[in-house]
Amino acid sequence: MINFKIFTLFPEIFPGALGYSITGDALQKNLWNYQAINIRDYAFDSRRTVDDTPYGGNAGMVFKPDVIANALEKNNITKESNLIYLSPRGKVFNQKMARDFAKKTELSILCARYEGVDQRVLDEFEVEEISIGDYVLSGGEIACQVMIDAILRNVEGVLGSKQSLDQESFGNDDNDDFQFLLEYPQYTKPSIWREYKVPEVLLSGHHSNIDKWRKEQAKILTKKNRLDLYQKYLLSSNNKS
Repeated sequence: MINFKIFTLFPEIFPGALGYSITGDALQKNLWNYQAINIRDYAFDSRRTVDDTPYGGNAGMVFKPDVIANALEKNNITKESNLIYLSPRGKVFNQKMARDFAKKTELSILCARYEGVDQRVLDEFEVEEISIGDYVLSGGEIACQVMIDAILRNVEGVLGSKQSLDQESFGNDDNDDFQFLLEYPQYTKPSIWREYKVPEVLLSGHHSNIDKWRKEQAKILTKKNRLDLYQKYLLSSNNKS
């Protein structure tokens, strides 16, 4: 089981979307757990102040290092802990990170608001900064749920089939057929809908031809939507042709 310690001003946000469907079922089965820790509970004044104005002048407020450190230390977080700070300036989160984090038994995540966290506390705890994309959100809680969802899909028992991971977009790197490729189009019944027909090859029952079609469609979609990934696919050692 993997446990998440989530440091936030809004613990009521959790589990949120994670409490439904696949991840919700996994939570009920104790395949993962979480603690939503209210940062305000670790403030030092009666007003439960967690932030202050930035030195040097600027708009917005910054999380105070003493309050954040108090919250972390009272919950047994040290430099050796797997502590993540969700920040637009961090390394961009990807599927490899999700797989690596899924192997851990505990992961701690700091969700900031306002202008972020005093740099000194990030340095003191050797925090790993991670971003979910090149845009800015109002806080780290939504990003946290996105990241946890991606991680949980790689935890054994959460998904019904390992093949679901291998052949989807950003699938398992060990699956050479779909490494760097986005997922192919999917179809279900009815076979004809508003004059659109399901491709004949998917109705043929010929698994070899279906596999070839899916890979070709994945290549077409990747080249169209993610040229950067398609170029990686072309340069990969197993796809020189």
